[in-house]
Formats: sequence, structure tokens, C-alpha cells
Amino acid sequence: MLTERQLQIFRAIIDHFTWTVQPVGSKNLLKESDLPYSSATIRNEMSVLEEYGFIEKTHSSSGRVPSEKGYRFYVDYLLKPKKLSKEDRQIIQSVFQADYDEAEEVIQNSASLLSELTSYTSIVLGPNSAVNKLSGFRFVPISRQQAMLILITDQGHVDNHLVTLPIGVTPSDMERTVNILNDRLVGVPLDALETRIEHEVEELLTKHVENAEYMSEILLNTFHRVNKERIYLGGKTNILNQPEFHDIAKIRGFLQLVEAEDVLYDLFRDIPDGVSVKFGRELNNEFMDDLSIITATYRIADERVGGIVLLGPTRMEYSRMLGLVDVFSQDLTTVLTKLYHENQK
Repeated sequence: MLTERQLQIFRAIIDHFTWTVQPVGSKNLLKESDLPYSSATIRNEMSVLEEYGFIEKTHSSSGRVPSEKGYRFYVDYLLKPKKLSKEDRQIIQSVFQADYDEAEEVIQNSASLLSELTSYTSIVLGPNSAVNKLSGFRFVPISRQQAMLILITDQGHVDNHLVTLPIGVTPSDMERTVNILNDRLVGVPLDALETRIEHEVEELLTKHVENAEYMSEILLNTFHRVNKERIYLGGKTNILNQPEFHDIAKIRGFLQLVEAEDVLYDLFRDIPDGVSVKFGRELNNEFMDDLSIITATYRIADERVGGIVLLGPTRMEYSRMLGLVDVFSQDLTTVLTKLYHENQK
């Protein structure tokens, strides 16, 4: 579609905009690059690139910037991911080679580290509740009116919930409840717990636990919270440091978006397998028009369970960022699978 000369000029425009965030004309492009062409030749080829829709004129400058269509062509056909630097690799290894007891800690650390390495906002979608299964349940009395309800999943996640005990609930009530739950619910997916409580466990609680109604209410409320999909954020406000974010309304809208975990999960839950890129309007959210995302999935024991999202400006350095997201996907899969197998022993 493009000649070799046009490809060289287009790559130079991409590089210029990535690092300067400024439109560029033929004269400045010639000065700042090692293109072996005259200014007139570059200008003519830029006109062709503009006709193709790969670059466009901004309102405030006579120069040109890459268009969303241009970035899509660049990522799909021209981009060559960089190998990670030795420094990046060492930093990543220091996090993923640490000893972990809980999946949640690994996932949160990975979100934080990805944002630190990129200076962008990272989002990790926690394992789907349909994948997690209950492997253990405990009640730990804290006081007469409070107890810690502890759920352990087969994938190494430990969920602690401080609950208030109604007057009349006794240690024996808690002990019988724990015995019933461990007998009936171990191995059940988290997203099925509420249904099993209502259709199976409540009847047993009524028979064997004095304050069955109270205990049932505590359990249903807790399992409802557990069943919510988890979002782990890193560098929540990093993206606001980018020059593209100077509009107050856009800043406010973005902050509202990252605070709405349910909306975020719905926005990114169907990301494809492998590493992929989406741009601005492809995301169908007005607050992300000037942004792009790089996504990847991660697995536990060969089963897809969650996703990684790197959120940055459309002009991000894709060659490095794609490599980082890919490595995080692989390393997170390795560590979580190891935790899973350890919890099966």
C-alpha cells in the first residue's frame, strides 16, 4: 500500500510525535531525522499520507500528527516489539520471583509495578468468580459482637471479612456453621455460593444452628461481596501527567471512570487472548478518545482467569509497552499457576 519511502517518513512522524507531542512539518522532520530526502520530497509524501488518512492536520498548527487510522496501520503492520532492557527484566524478576502466599498480593504488585515501569495507568482484572472455588471456611471470634470470616479459594486467595454478630450468636453457632459450610460448599465456585446457601445450606442451618436466620444473613451478605469481580489498579492518576490531559472535564470524567470498578470490569472483561491494542473511539467511551490500551490475558493451570490492561496516550511507545505487557502476562500466569498447584497439595 505504501512505498518504502512513505513508510520511512511515516515512521519518522510517529517517532517525532511519540517523544514531542507536537505536530511536525517537512522541514522540521528533515532536521530531526536521518531521512535521506529533500524537504520538498518529504512534503509531497506527507500529502499522500494525509490523503490515505494516516496523518492529519491539527487546528492549531500547520504541521501534521498521526491519525487513529495511522496508528492502527502502524501497530498492525509496522511495529516490531522491543526486547526488554536488562534493567526492566531485573526489576520484573525481583517482584515475580518473590515468595507469595496469596494470589491477591501477586496481582496487586503486578499492577503497581507495570504502572511504575510505564508511567501510565495499569488495570488488572482479578480472577473471575466462576473460576475460583471455595476450599475452606473459618470463623475467628474477635469479641462478643465481632468475628473474622475467612474464605480460602483453591487458587490461593484468602478473603477476610470483619462481620458484626447479632446478640445471641454463640461460639457454638459459629462452629456448627463452619462445619456445615465446609461439608457442603468446599469445591463450589464462588459465583454459586449464594444460590447454594439459599437452596441447601439454609435448611441445614435451621436444623442445627440456634440463630440460623442471623447466620444465614451474614453469609449471604459476605458471599455477595466476594462474588463481585475485582479490579486492581496501579498508577491511577499517572495518565493525568500526560500533556493530552489538560481539559478539566476530561480529567473529571476519567477519574470518575477509574473509580467505578463495575464499569471498568464491563469495559475490559471481553479482551481477546494474546496481546492486543485498541485505540480511542474503538473503546466506546468518551473519556478515552485520546487514549489507547494494550491488553493481555493471564491463566491459572491453562484456564484463562483474568486480564491485564495498560492505559496510556495514543502516542505511547508501543514497541516497549507491548513487550512489557506480554512479559507481565507470562510471569503472572507462572506465579499464579504455581500458587494454585501448591494449594492443591
